[in-house]
Amino acid sequence: MDFLLSGITSITIPQLIMYAIGILLIYLAIEKGFEPALLLPMGFGAILVNLPLSGVLNQTLSGLGETEGIIQWLFHVGIETSEALPLLLFIGIGAMIDFGPLLSNPIMLLFGAAAQFGIFFTLTVATLLGFNLADAASIGIIGAADGPTSILVSLLLNSKYVGAIAVAAYSYMALVPLVQPMAIRLVTTKKERLIRMPYNPVAVSKRIKIIFPILVTFIAGMVAPMSVALVGFLMFGNLLRECGVLNSLSETAQDSLANLITLLLGLTISFSMRADKFVTWETLLIMCLGLVAFVFDTIGGVMFAKIINLFRKNKINPMIGAAGISAFPMSARVVQKMAIKEDPTNHLLMHAIGANVSGQIASVVAGGIIIGLVSGLL
Repeated sequence: MDFLLSGITSITIPQLIMYAIGILLIYLAIEKGFEPALLLPMGFGAILVNLPLSGVLNQTLSGLGETEGIIQWLFHVGIETSEALPLLLFIGIGAMIDFGPLLSNPIMLLFGAAAQFGIFFTLTVATLLGFNLADAASIGIIGAADGPTSILVSLLLNSKYVGAIAVAAYSYMALVPLVQPMAIRLVTTKKERLIRMPYNPVAVSKRIKIIFPILVTFIAGMVAPMSVALVGFLMFGNLLRECGVLNSLSETAQDSLANLITLLLGLTISFSMRADKFVTWETLLIMCLGLVAFVFDTIGGVMFAKIINLFRKNKINPMIGAAGISAFPMSARVVQKMAIKEDPTNHLLMHAIGANVSGQIASVVAGGIIIGLVSGLL
């Protein structure tokens, strides 16, 4: 009985807070459907790693000596040492993406670049608020709306806030349908949201679809060498999809591999959600800065579209710019729903999809640029 009571009495207030956060994440995953594949394992993992003397963490036990905990081992092997889990997930993501809408309308590639503005804006703000450069850059990358990229960048830059950054990144990805419409309405008029864009796609050959991922890898390697692992795995997954001779592997990457890695990544990243590391004022500030990054990425894409319209006869609906973030395909769906709400006959989905898939490329390139720039300055 004393053994049981000692476990209960050793629970701290910060651990109780983490239990509440874990339960909240599970609730959002199950009841609200917010990124359940990630938030549910993260929420359950947050409970596991904060139980007193938790067996999922390494510890020294009387009579047994040093023992290895599974979550700490997975974190060390799968994330800390090799960054294997986030990178392998990019193969599955790449296999899911059809770059056809982007290739048939290449101007959409510009919106993916413009919608990374929030990353660099938030990096600057975080630095002014007292975070060191590595932590500020890791916080800024939350704006990419790309969880694996956020985890990878914060790990490579040795940020102290990997857990908070991961939670913020995935939380705001899940909240795309709530956050983006507010940001879009903030900087657009009803007249702009009513702009119609006929969709006249240019036929894209299979050869072009095969060349594209190879070419992007070469270009990214020359422009931002530190992005090669990110871009390369994403493009390799897409090459599996488009080559036409590895259909079973493509389907495995899209389904089994992506689901398994997502599950393991969610559980493993919870190692960084231990109460002593997570329950701090800095975590709350990071959540706020992550929202700033996300909102300004959205605004950056919209404002870029408005600037382009100053020089175009055939206007672009500025909402398309908001789809330039990496949250695929949620952001494109948000733009479509907003367009239909303003005018039930205005269909922007394929334009938005083109911008959205360009955001996948732009976010990983931005991550590589951040790693290269910051590592060169440290």
